[in-house]
Amino acid sequence: MAGRDVRDDDADQLGATVAALTADDIEPTRRRQLLTRLVNQALKQARARGLADLFKPKAAVGWMVDTVSDVAPRVPIRDLATLRRHIPGLDDEALADRLIRNAARATAGVGAAGGGVATVEWAVTPTLLSAPVLLAAETVAVAAIELKLIGELHEVYGVPLPTGGTQRTVALVQSWASGRGINPMMPGVGVSAVLANGTRKQLRDTLLKRFGRNLTTLGPFLTGAAVASYLNRRTTLAVADELRKDLRRKGRELPGARPALP
Repeated sequence: MAGRDVRDDDADQLGATVAALTADDIEPTRRRQLLTRLVNQALKQARARGLADLFKPKAAVGWMVDTVSDVAPRVPIRDLATLRRHIPGLDDEALADRLIRNAARATAGVGAAGGGVATVEWAVTPTLLSAPVLLAAETVAVAAIELKLIGELHEVYGVPLPTGGTQRTVALVQSWASGRGINPMMPGVGVSAVLANGTRKQLRDTLLKRFGRNLTTLGPFLTGAAVASYLNRRTTLAVADELRKDLRRKGRELPGARPALP
């Protein structure tokens, strides 16, 4: 029981760190501190499982899948009323633009912060052992930022996520992994099966692609930070562009769809 409580506490702390990294405006120094904390928390989990775990790409991807699934319910997604309070005076499209811009800046910032941490590792060779953990942590942070963006874009376009914890998590993760909006007409179909099989495979494949792309973070000196920042921003913008096209269509097809604000 005590061991399980410790593991739960570790998961809660890691989830809190990831949630903090999804905030719109974080100073670069603070973002680097949070990413470093996430790396240390990942290492702690690795030691609990057996020190070599996260130093193997296959195990690192498995950890990312489990971690994204665990933190998805903790991602702070604002409903439409809250979004309009926080970002007043914008119509639907302008609000979506602002959310996308903020998320792209945040993922770019994570890339820059990861590159900065990697720069230290190039200067201190023994710490290169933690490179796979850094890549895994950066990938999880970027995924969480994009999960938040996806949830909030669903709100903006009138296709809200299911309210149930498990259904909401599955819908959010499935939307991120597939690059498509949720199907609001069938929110509860096959939730358990999807989480265990289809969505998990999509999630693993998507994370594996991101993990490989994030190898650029390990470039020497500041080149890794610059390239990782650029690639993270570009990918977030691409994800958002495809998603909002799908959400516009789904929003129009819903019965009683609300008109866009003038």
